[in-house]
Amino acid sequence: MNLSNKQRTVTLLVIAEILAMGLWFVSAAILNDLRSTGLVGQAMGAFLSSAVPAGFVVGALFVAISCIADRLDPRHVFGASALLGALFNLALLFVPAGSVSAVMLRFLTGVALAGVYPVGMKIMVGWGTHDRGLLVGLLVGGLTLGSSSPHLLAWLGGAEWQHTVMAASALSALGAGLVMATKLGPNHARAASISFSAITEAWTNVDIRRAFGGYFGHMWELYAMWSWLGVASAVSYRVHLPESDATQLAKLTAFVAIAAGAFLCPIAGWVADSIGKARLTIIVLSVSGASALLSAFVFEGPVLWVFVVFVLWGMSVIPDSAQFSALVADLAPPERAGSLLTLQTALGFLLTIATVQLTPKLADLITWPGVFVVLALGPLFGIWSMWSLMKESKNTAV
Repeated sequence: MNLSNKQRTVTLLVIAEILAMGLWFVSAAILNDLRSTGLVGQAMGAFLSSAVPAGFVVGALFVAISCIADRLDPRHVFGASALLGALFNLALLFVPAGSVSAVMLRFLTGVALAGVYPVGMKIMVGWGTHDRGLLVGLLVGGLTLGSSSPHLLAWLGGAEWQHTVMAASALSALGAGLVMATKLGPNHARAASISFSAITEAWTNVDIRRAFGGYFGHMWELYAMWSWLGVASAVSYRVHLPESDATQLAKLTAFVAIAAGAFLCPIAGWVADSIGKARLTIIVLSVSGASALLSAFVFEGPVLWVFVVFVLWGMSVIPDSAQFSALVADLAPPERAGSLLTLQTALGFLLTIATVQLTPKLADLITWPGVFVVLALGPLFGIWSMWSLMKESKNTAV
């Protein structure tokens, strides 16, 4: 194996992931500005936020059933998807912000991103076995940093939300070009034809099913937190700050909280390769769930405390994500890894549609601290699912 090719591919792939996944949270990043100018109400804001995971689920199910990530060159799938996503996102500038057309464009962006994240994992796992936790951790770190980037763009752009949309599209198009310069690794396997066995194996293989369950508990919390952190933190800050200052600080809070987790993903992957992936996920889920509860406790308290606790939550909510995928890659036949990884993410994001949509409604009913307590139930379920996998597995890498 040519190590220089591996290093070059891993670096380019992570950068491409950062650039393309910035499309995901464009709506969340500009939502406060759209609401303050009366362009979007709370209900439409929820639809705009949940349209992306809805589209992602549809796209990911297509990728999983058609096996295109296993049958075609995944670099071409990634590049075409990132470019399409950039075009769908850019089209937001030409439709009313609070319209059905805008929701549909966000849905199509989600469909396109189904060819980016899980397909990127397919490329990455082809470059390693014993260091797979680290490799996928690097990729998810890129996804996390990319997911935070629209909040930084929105903070830099002030109230000019159109600049955020244009910048995110330009970065994704650049990512589409970069991925074409990567290479496929020695462990890459290609399926000869469409097969539905990946769907059945996700249920009949007990260990894969448990890895799926841990991922679902993780996803229950993750995207609801990421999608609404900017809105929730603004509500908390307004108790002590003028509205304009609270809104700007909320943008910065969302960026820092989400981005902070990106740097822990590769570290968590490195640790997981040593102590076992299931054990690592249990540790991180425990910290994340506790952080959600602590966020409920400090909400509307001193601004600095709220900021610090939200950042702590952001740091702990994501580092385990890569390990659920790495576990599936470890447990799956190589020629079906792409389809199983895509199916896992499809079902996980299907869950996020409900959590993202219901979160603001729950906030009206039980307040934001109550929402944070409900989100903590996800890590609890994930711990239960992964505990059995950790106890019964004889492979320390798992």
